[in-house]
Amino acid sequence: MTKLKEMNNPELQEHYTSLVRNYETFQSQKLALNMSRGVPCPEQLDLSAGIIDCLQVNDYKSANGTDCRNYGGVEGIPEARELFSQVLEVSPNEIIIGGNSSLTLMHDLMARAVLRGLPDSATPWGKLPQVKFLCPSPGYDRHFAICEYLGIEMIPIPYRENGPDMDLVEQLAAADESVKGIFCVPKYSNPTGITYSDAVVERLAAMPAKAADFRIFWDNAYTIHHLTDKPAQLADILTACKKAGNPDRVFIFCSTSKVTFPGSGLAMVAASGTNTNWLKKQINIQTIGPDKMNQLRQVRFFKDQAGIEDHMRKHAAIIKPKFDLVLEILEAGLGGKELATWSKPQGGYFISLDTLPGCAKKVIAKTSSAGVALTPAGATFPYGKDPEDKNIRLAPTFPPLAELKQAMELLALCIELVSTEQELKKRGLPGGNN
Repeated sequence: MTKLKEMNNPELQEHYTSLVRNYETFQSQKLALNMSRGVPCPEQLDLSAGIIDCLQVNDYKSANGTDCRNYGGVEGIPEARELFSQVLEVSPNEIIIGGNSSLTLMHDLMARAVLRGLPDSATPWGKLPQVKFLCPSPGYDRHFAICEYLGIEMIPIPYRENGPDMDLVEQLAAADESVKGIFCVPKYSNPTGITYSDAVVERLAAMPAKAADFRIFWDNAYTIHHLTDKPAQLADILTACKKAGNPDRVFIFCSTSKVTFPGSGLAMVAASGTNTNWLKKQINIQTIGPDKMNQLRQVRFFKDQAGIEDHMRKHAAIIKPKFDLVLEILEAGLGGKELATWSKPQGGYFISLDTLPGCAKKVIAKTSSAGVALTPAGATFPYGKDPEDKNIRLAPTFPPLAELKQAMELLALCIELVSTEQELKKRGLPGGNN
């Protein structure tokens, strides 16, 4: 296989002409495909159809006798706290079950820190001259949106193969009191697919922080979203924080948004007793209680942790062929050409792809012009600014296999086309100004 840089000028121009013809063929098909967000497909949603009618007549009382149709219980019903505490490896009294969105829990918690401060805040964050958050990148765009909305300065932290660059994290947290926390997606991270190593977890838990109210926002969204029978193992962050003498350092978030129905799942936050007691008082001002009937439905549907695990195996059976297809097409179209690299995740919802520097925006513009919408270039970095303009987040779960195949073949073609244009430009040849 001849690489672009190894082609002589006539070969490169001939190759470019062939790629343009192939691209025009795709444009003539007038595709209208969308793989811009990590959305469950209809077949995945069908797996949870039983939630709709799993409650029997007069089945509306929780284990402690609470009438779930009525007000109250801001911490969630006992059986939901028991079940999902097992998922998050915490005690039932260390978890709060909320509505359908963990993003809402994160947003509200950040807003409370800005307005009122955390339990150990000397001053509410909003009254400080500057507040900063560490943001491992590429990362989750909605984390970044919360920070930007609340006026919190974001500091990108590069990833290593086992998690964020901990030397840099430790240096910044220890030196600057305005650094108030870090966002983490620690298992099958969005979009890299990385699972933090035990050493990274221990360092996050134990590292010195100049801010007394430094917090880890541990968004463990994909903790049960495996694509293999031998899932990655993630160390227990709350236990690690307790052992390190920092029991209040972490807030753990999760939800069943991609487990059952995204619009009506359950969100949860777990933390130390100090943090959860403080948070319950705050939530009690905001609401008189969550949707306890929905909590009851989900507990009745799953029954126990084994029921959740069985349910997630059914999810994997649907989406793993899609991940496999994406990886097959990338390898077939780009393997060995030194034009792109990509992750091979063991779980989660995304594949992270890096083009050559300076190519991601042009690639996505070309796929869009041919009818395939991808996550915008730069979205995986704070402020939407990828410093090397190379990262593309791929979300394979929603499209049917036939559409996914078309989309990925177009993407592979666009990567090669843009890379060829870049090489032509370097050589000052026609076609290199596109």
